[in-house]
Amino acid sequence: MAADEPRTPLPALPDETFRRVLCVVAHPDDVEYGTSAAVAAWTARGVEVGYLLLTRGEAGIDGIEPDRTRELRSAEQVAAAAEVGVTHVEFRDHPDGVLEYGLALRRDIAEEIRRFQPDVVLTGSWELEFVAGLNMADHRAVGLATLDAVRDAGNRWVFPGTEPWSARWLLVSGDPRPTHGVDVTGGPLAAGVRSLEAHAQYLAALPWHPAPADFLPAVMAQQGRALGVEHAVLFRAWDLQAPPSFD
Repeated sequence: MAADEPRTPLPALPDETFRRVLCVVAHPDDVEYGTSAAVAAWTARGVEVGYLLLTRGEAGIDGIEPDRTRELRSAEQVAAAAEVGVTHVEFRDHPDGVLEYGLALRRDIAEEIRRFQPDVVLTGSWELEFVAGLNMADHRAVGLATLDAVRDAGNRWVFPGTEPWSARWLLVSGDPRPTHGVDVTGGPLAAGVRSLEAHAQYLAALPWHPAPADFLPAVMAQQGRALGVEHAVLFRAWDLQAPPSFD
């Protein structure tokens, strides 16, 4: 392709078929770095979205003891979720900063998938490098555990005791090879900004952090160009019910 030849925009995610989405992340605030704007677009048209956080982010504020930080960040996450129409917020108390990929994570995620019964499971990238640079260990552990838990949840003989559930879609945020996007121009982007602003005490401990109202629109504008709209959130999407391709 010539350097000046326009690229074909990425397709919009076929989210008109979604009725329920489960977002699985490591920490309070992980959803709010863009994904929550897509969540706002979905909840505005009646999609039910739930959050599962594997930690409470207690190691995230250097100047505040973990027990107090756990309370603060949990409360800020619930407030952030409410800004984009999410009331189903579940926490698991795995230790922040030292998450390890393994059966404990897979089991907790698979059990929540079976309870919530989503059409879509959304998580972050498990790659060493993602769109923001070098990925951190907790993000990688949760992303990979979520990938496996999606399959675990659909197999009644893995973690038996609850009825299996098979989600159709796996979405990954932060992947440098996105396949689809969600138009968040206007109201969804504004809601996404408010959701990140709800993490006020966490952000106050990061004096270098740009204001959400400046940072998120710039990022979403860049992603919007890939979709051919003003502002967008991009994902790598797998249709888990599609026949395998051998191309």
